[in-house]
Amino acid sequence: MSPAIRIARITEDDWDRMRALRLEMLADTPLAFLETLNAAREVPESEWRFRAARSARPGSLGLAAVDTSSGDWVGTMSAYVDGSGDAMLVSVYVTPAWRGPTKGVTDTLLDAVEAWVRDEIPQGRLLLHVHEQNSRARAFYARRGYVETGSTIPYPLDRTQNEVEMALGLGGTP
Repeated sequence: MSPAIRIARITEDDWDRMRALRLEMLADTPLAFLETLNAAREVPESEWRFRAARSARPGSLGLAAVDTSSGDWVGTMSAYVDGSGDAMLVSVYVTPAWRGPTKGVTDTLLDAVEAWVRDEIPQGRLLLHVHEQNSRARAFYARRGYVETGSTIPYPLDRTQNEVEMALGLGGTP
């Protein structure tokens, strides 16, 4: 990880920075998220506060990668424990200037999420859904040991496309 980055847990007080990064995410990679940029622009402050606060609830984790020199958020990643005893990875994004294995931001965020999942559900898996056409993300997860489970779900914004499920066993679960 770059020494210029710190990983911070998202709280309700971060709603405005969370909103700004979410709008950037949706503009940069619209097929990776289940919300449109136009819809997100219309979300009221109360909903942004709710989303940020949800990140700090038991069974949920929201992280931000913060550039220590500017205070800017340069990435985010969240997870929650689902009802099946596994965890789901969601809202993964790193701003373009901070992407790539030499920067280490995505790996550092994912390391922190995986550590949290190991603490929350020691024998569980970390699951994710990635758009079938998002080859960059699929390659990253494969490099990290995630495997496609064979399950797909229709992409909510265009049901003619799919999201591919990938999983990583944490603590002995395949």
